[in-house]
Amino acid sequence: MQFLEYKENKQRGTADFPIEYYYVDCHHPQYAMPYHWHLEYEILRIVQGRFTLFLEDREFCLSEGDMVFIDGGILHAGIPVDCIYECVVFDLNALLRHNRACQPYVQRLSGHDIFLKNFFPADHSPLHRCVWNLFDSIKSGGDGSVLITLGCLYQIFGLIFKNGYYRTQQDQEPKVHKKILQIKQVFELIENSYAGTLTLEQLSKAAGMSPKYFCRFFQEITHRTPIDYLNYYRIERACYLLMTTDQPITEIALSCGFNDLSYFIKTFKRYKGITPKKYR
Repeated sequence: MQFLEYKENKQRGTADFPIEYYYVDCHHPQYAMPYHWHLEYEILRIVQGRFTLFLEDREFCLSEGDMVFIDGGILHAGIPVDCIYECVVFDLNALLRHNRACQPYVQRLSGHDIFLKNFFPADHSPLHRCVWNLFDSIKSGGDGSVLITLGCLYQIFGLIFKNGYYRTQQDQEPKVHKKILQIKQVFELIENSYAGTLTLEQLSKAAGMSPKYFCRFFQEITHRTPIDYLNYYRIERACYLLMTTDQPITEIALSCGFNDLSYFIKTFKRYKGITPKKYR
């Protein structure tokens, strides 16, 4: 699961069946989840361990059996601890739009008239059982799995509407929405320019703020200083390259914005606890 682009534009599954399943453990090249967003909906469930999820301005501490629904376009990130988690990402509109009976429900979601309830703690409710069946169907594949998967999605969203597991647009705080739009501009700048030199002034300018106010604003959302997050992102990018390419470590350091190899190794060890060589 490549989360390194803040706004993901990848094809999920196929054009006829736009849904993708991800299994993530500590050996996955993108174990941690940097801030990103995508237009598709996402369901995340915790198989074991703990996972701190940041959903725009909110924070959820998840554990085994918990699940989260993430609306399209929502900024999110996550920190796993001894964790295994699974995600299903799908284009709800493409999957259900051909059924006229479903169109009014899909339009309420795609038009942002309503937003899904996000957090569902571990339970044995019909919704949990249906989500578990969805994951099992996608993982198992085979004859009939597409029909079972679609059936699960119909049932999941039927239960959501039946039980009112959503909130209205009026529940959204306009000031929070504006902040999220501002910080998305900063993340896009980092994604596009992390390999070069980025200053606090450049980051704060992308948000349209003074450096002093921007630092407070950024830390309020991400729980990191802007420069700390920039280095964190660069190291996450380096981790992905270490695990998926044969590039020399020096070359990876340079491509991730570190002009000094010793500083790269020191920074890498600060975030990951081991050297790049041992990580690889």
